[in-house]
Amino acid sequence: MQWIKNYQLFLFDFDGLLVNTEELHFQAYIRMCAKRGYALPWDFQTFSAAAHHTSTGLRDKVYADLPELQIKEPLWSVLYAEKKQAFFEIVQEGYTTLMEGVAELLTALDQAKINSCVVTNSPSAVIQLIRQQIPLLDLIPNWITREHYSQPKPHPECYQCAIQNLAKHTDRIIGFEDSPKGYEALSHTSAVPVLVCPQNSAYLQKMTNSSLKYYPSLAKITDTNYPSPDI
Repeated sequence: MQWIKNYQLFLFDFDGLLVNTEELHFQAYIRMCAKRGYALPWDFQTFSAAAHHTSTGLRDKVYADLPELQIKEPLWSVLYAEKKQAFFEIVQEGYTTLMEGVAELLTALDQAKINSCVVTNSPSAVIQLIRQQIPLLDLIPNWITREHYSQPKPHPECYQCAIQNLAKHTDRIIGFEDSPKGYEALSHTSAVPVLVCPQNSAYLQKMTNSSLKYYPSLAKITDTNYPSPDI
């Protein structure tokens, strides 16, 4: 894995990129709605399409598909708090696993002494629980969670914060995301943005940027096809 030495800082999203928590977030929305007496009429593709474009996509989709729920509880902050509690419970039940290729990449970065950072919308309490369950994640020395910035993705604030605090002016930086809004956030920084998501992702076909650097998983990046630094 020699290609990693082309960069001095690696930036990673968390949910759906390093760990399988996108599916768990989906299950948390199902559980939240069920406790309210509603069946969420979605499959995972529907969830992904709503979640990955804007910061309000899931709220808008839930209320559009369950108008009676909106009448009963118009404050999204209340429902979102219930969803977060459901997600925390699901994580506690031990369903979190690493995505394909993550263990190998993190081990290689650690052995090569290349700096890395997670930049996530997840709160610190959830991150700490998952790190306890998957100790290999401790190979990542830097973590920026939702408490560390104001504007959610697609705003680039979170990644700009990481770069400002961790990178030298001459460092080459690469960032990995699994969603359009995350990719957009990275695109407004000095990092080389890379999209990593399944080939059947609903939003992938809509991303027609000719400069898009895309891989179906981190395991598919090799010394012959790695994303070259923008020099």
